[in-house]
Amino acid sequence: METALTKLTGVRHPVVQTGMGWVAGPRLVSAAANAGALGILGSATMTPVQLRAAIREVRSRTGAPFGVNLRADAQDAAERVEILLAEGVRVASFALAPSAELITRLKEAGVVVVPSVGARRHAEKVAAWGADAVIVQGGEGGGHTGEVATSVLLPQVVDAVRIPVVAAGGFFDGRGLVAALAYGAAGWRWAPASCSPRTPRCRIR
Repeated sequence: METALTKLTGVRHPVVQTGMGWVAGPRLVSAAANAGALGILGSATMTPVQLRAAIREVRSRTGAPFGVNLRADAQDAAERVEILLAEGVRVASFALAPSAELITRLKEAGVVVVPSVGARRHAEKVAAWGADAVIVQGGEGGGHTGEVATSVLLPQVVDAVRIPVVAAGGFFDGRGLVAALAYGAAGWRWAPASCSPRTPRCRIR
């Protein structure tokens, strides 16, 4: 299935695997990428040294595009951005809205920038700063966005910005993807349930 998200990131399916700390490690990310989704490495619980090693491990497991999730409020966010650039990471997602300066630095290097937001005004702000797409996370999802329900927030953001919108929060199977696309989203983000660093086998279909 081709959407604005698949065209932007080079993946086969409009599905994003969330970059959850402690869970979204190299095995999960590479499994998602090999299945045609956009795998996202969760870096919030990694040191910069661990992040670089994890990126290289993902690359050893897959030749497909993948991304890294960063916390924009981390004191070493700029250092982590430089690691992404040095390692040639395709996509940078953010748990909180990055600064205009971080977005510019990433875009100048050709990295696709995809922040997560929990309010329409935040989506409008990062779009104005140059974000390539935005993940809209409703209150049903975990993380650090807001309490507005996805079914309310998603169409607001789709109508407000002219960049691809990814739906997150409250979706858990193919019906959720269909619903997200019907709302006007270009893709759907899911949280891993049974494929983590502590799971002996990791299979994504």
